[in-house]
Amino acid sequence: MKNLSKIAALLLAASSMPALAQEEASEPVTITGSATVVSQYRFRGISLSDEEVAIQGGFTAAHESGFYAGTWGSSLAGFGSFGGANAEIDVFAGYGADLGGATLDVGLLWYLYPGTDGTDIAEPYASITAPFGNATAKFGVAYSPKQDSIGSGDNLYVFTDLATAIPDSPVKVKAHLGYSTGDSTLTPTGDYLDWLVGVDLSWKALTFGVAYVDTNITSGDAAAATFDHNIVDSAVIFSLSAAF
Repeated sequence: MKNLSKIAALLLAASSMPALAQEEASEPVTITGSATVVSQYRFRGISLSDEEVAIQGGFTAAHESGFYAGTWGSSLAGFGSFGGANAEIDVFAGYGADLGGATLDVGLLWYLYPGTDGTDIAEPYASITAPFGNATAKFGVAYSPKQDSIGSGDNLYVFTDLATAIPDSPVKVKAHLGYSTGDSTLTPTGDYLDWLVGVDLSWKALTFGVAYVDTNITSGDAAAATFDHNIVDSAVIFSLSAAF
């Protein structure tokens, strides 16, 4: 988090002061945020910005106990599955626990689509993140129980992420594989896979990313679901993020 370097600098300075000086205590709550411009917004392989540029941003407040809450938003393109909404606002809360080398994260995510009725989605989630050789691996699951906004059934999404930093460089290589299953608007063509491979380049608070994204949804499946296959076809996505 962005405050760690500042806290470390304060502790180092305090160590060189007279013995009567006291170290400055860290704050119990840390707030972080980001703002991003992305060439298109892909959600589980599907372009919710209709292959157009999207503006995104959010913030998270994390307590030293492990509890956290926050919000995140993105512009859309009136994506039909969400009643023509032009924006997505996510609200989330959860808890992260140290398992001794691994981290457990559980919480609830609420997707909101302002200007539409009956489209909000509640989705509990859980994941475990752990070192995997020189990389970091994350294994997660998100489950949307049956609710009016997603149709007659529930939805399950399981995924894994891998990331590794190139030594002595600002470059990080990343990969993602996800599987959606269920009878809902979140899986408009039935069960399908989505995947991503990419590279991030960081400089100070900025991160430039490029990633290849694709799904195994066929043209026939897309036509049967009455949407353009281009929004689930392969694409190269560019992004520029600023952390604060």
